[in-house]
Amino acid sequence: MNARALLYSFSPKPDISSVPKRSLASAFRPASPPAHLFRVNRGQYCCCLVRVSRRGGKVFADAKSEPYELSKSTAKKELETLADEVSWLEQFPKRWVIVILCFSAFLLCNMDRVNMSIAILPMSAEYHWNSATVGLIQSSFFWGYLLTQIAGGILADTVGGKQVLAFGVIWWSVATVLTPVAAKLGLPFLLVTRAFMGIGEGVAMPAMNNILSKWIPVSERSRALALVYSGMYIGSVTGFAFSPFLIHQFGWPSVFYSFGSLGTVWFAVWLSKAYSSPSEDPELRSEEKQLILAGNVSKERVKVIPWGQILSKEPVWALIVSHFCHNWGTFILLTWMPTYYNQVLKFNLTESGLFCVLPWLTMAFSANLGGWIADTLVSRGVSVTRVRKIMQTIGFLGPAFFLTQLSHVNSPAMAVLCMACSQGSDAFSQSGLYSNHQDIAPRYSGVLLGLSNTAGVLAGVLGTASTGYILQHGSWDDVFKVSVGLYLFGTVVWNVFSTGEKIID
Repeated sequence: MNARALLYSFSPKPDISSVPKRSLASAFRPASPPAHLFRVNRGQYCCCLVRVSRRGGKVFADAKSEPYELSKSTAKKELETLADEVSWLEQFPKRWVIVILCFSAFLLCNMDRVNMSIAILPMSAEYHWNSATVGLIQSSFFWGYLLTQIAGGILADTVGGKQVLAFGVIWWSVATVLTPVAAKLGLPFLLVTRAFMGIGEGVAMPAMNNILSKWIPVSERSRALALVYSGMYIGSVTGFAFSPFLIHQFGWPSVFYSFGSLGTVWFAVWLSKAYSSPSEDPELRSEEKQLILAGNVSKERVKVIPWGQILSKEPVWALIVSHFCHNWGTFILLTWMPTYYNQVLKFNLTESGLFCVLPWLTMAFSANLGGWIADTLVSRGVSVTRVRKIMQTIGFLGPAFFLTQLSHVNSPAMAVLCMACSQGSDAFSQSGLYSNHQDIAPRYSGVLLGLSNTAGVLAGVLGTASTGYILQHGSWDDVFKVSVGLYLFGTVVWNVFSTGEKIID
């Protein structure tokens, strides 16, 4: 990273007492060389601007100076003006650059995932697929997604989160671009390509969790995770918004080509800006590095995963069970919501697609609100354990309450409001169970997220399939009752067995 040093030379014994010392000091970055004062001929000032850069471990400086008449007041203004020229980008915290890049990765993740939900309609018409084939294609993504949750966590904790997340993004981006080609080659090729896409996206969450556990202090953890996960919600909104337009203008293959190509741009930026841990970043300012490394958490990479110790801890199982209960209701609502709007609320398909966007927007807002509340409570001295239990209790009981109200509302507007509020309160889980992996085992946070998210994906698969069976033999009220029951069970397990303290070194 470039730094700037200002060297001002004055004539013998000039009166510069009126120039505050902090005007000089503010012109320097913490790692910049100190300012020096030199005496030259009386009555003339010489201003020298030196640009200092570091290349290959060596420091280089380029200087240019010109003599000119300068009054004391002008000298003061020049010093302050040049001090302000230090770019705000150079002072922006590097840990939040990492967070924003992770947010962007998850935005692309869901853009590439939901585009098939829209493109499958013209694809099935072109290739004459029946509903069973469409269901097979949609589910093939989860074949790869399930396989790489734990493997992604192990690799992130042992190899490094930067490399694993980079692999995931470029892998699923290439699979996205190849989807139209695979569809033309035949159904088996398409199924394999979608499964490959799931492999790439499966490692993303464990890798991200590993990176943030090393870069983000506990006082900022909830906000950072909430922002990253809201990238998924915004990605779904973006995918639903742009896919119909691209299909109408350029045909359905354009969705996969355009969305997939964005991953290569992200990949290039990530390789140049990101590091797996602060200790590996040579450009990180010393103050920020001290802030991040101030805790007693080891930032070293893991060599051996202590499976016995991990699986013997009650809070770990509380995390796994709660993740299952949480995702059961979440996946059902997000998967079956268009059908509910169409069958129960009598919306047409266009209206159903429009209202599907509302829960994602609500979740994006609520996730960041919950993150801010959680970090504020921690900074004010509330224990991390209590904060995690409060936030996850909202994430469980909020959806449970609003789902119970659906059978009592008579207007479509109120039903949509209940759905949006249900998912909005659900997003508080980002500051509850989703933050807890880094609390209880920061060195193994990638593995823990792989374990719990495997349970979460299984809940999504089983819940989505069982909902079809329940609707065939019962009603939507029965579907919601099962979800409410699991939300209540998860609330009890979480409040009894979870903790916000580190239990595994």
